[in-house]
Amino acid sequence: MKSLSSIYLGLFLLNALVWYWVVIGGPNNYLNLYFMEIGQGDSALAILPGGAKILFDGGPDKTLLSNLGKILPATDRRIDLVILSHPQADHFTGLISLLDRYEVGYFIWNGRQGENESWKSLVSALNSKRVNTLRLMEGDSIKYMESEIKFLSPDKTELGDTELNNTVLAAELFSGGVKTLFTGDIGFDVEHRLVEKYDVNIDILKVAHHGSKYSSGDEFLREATPAVSVIQVGKNTYGHPTKAAIDRLVAIGSAIYRNDKDGTVHIEADNGRLNIFKER
Repeated sequence: MKSLSSIYLGLFLLNALVWYWVVIGGPNNYLNLYFMEIGQGDSALAILPGGAKILFDGGPDKTLLSNLGKILPATDRRIDLVILSHPQADHFTGLISLLDRYEVGYFIWNGRQGENESWKSLVSALNSKRVNTLRLMEGDSIKYMESEIKFLSPDKTELGDTELNNTVLAAELFSGGVKTLFTGDIGFDVEHRLVEKYDVNIDILKVAHHGSKYSSGDEFLREATPAVSVIQVGKNTYGHPTKAAIDRLVAIGSAIYRNDKDGTVHIEADNGRLNIFKER
């Protein structure tokens, strides 16, 4: 299943992007990451070298659309891949509005069902738009030209956990000469397993769970050593990001950016070199 999914997905994207190149004027040769200011939630857009567009999570509401409108040309109404980390509302609700406005090539998720009415609305929208869906988990991967996404979690045990944060489809993107880890809301237990099983040394970290004190542990950060850490956070009553998480990031010397203070954070990666732009 894993290799076939990657092959077919690569062919699909290649065909779809021929039109994109003609209309927009050709792909960039570097990676562009946009960690969007969408409030208390997660949503990041990756535009890969070659032009493929991948959306990691959709945030809590239709604010996603205004963010995409600032990044993409008005004539560009396609997202090649949507990757949902886990079915919690602050990660998927914005995808309902996305499907009304944009064509989506593939919807990738871990197979766990959500538990509220918004989730039912998302499933209905995916079905009505006839979006291709793939259930992936640890060990699966997607390749596109020189870029690759490897999924490091969930394993079979985590996928059956009653705590949805432990079921996160954690994705490591290698593109533009850098590694970026999208962690969803994983906590210490999943972080520990990743450290035990994988080389988690990375360049860019999407800080887990909006800077919760129960994520971004010392053990994990010592191994990950991200040069840049982005906290996707907005106004909230949870105390995110917590002083404990920020102190641990400071201790490893990571440059910290956060949406509530910096707005959308745009990172351009070219052969390992990072250029970082803040909205404010």
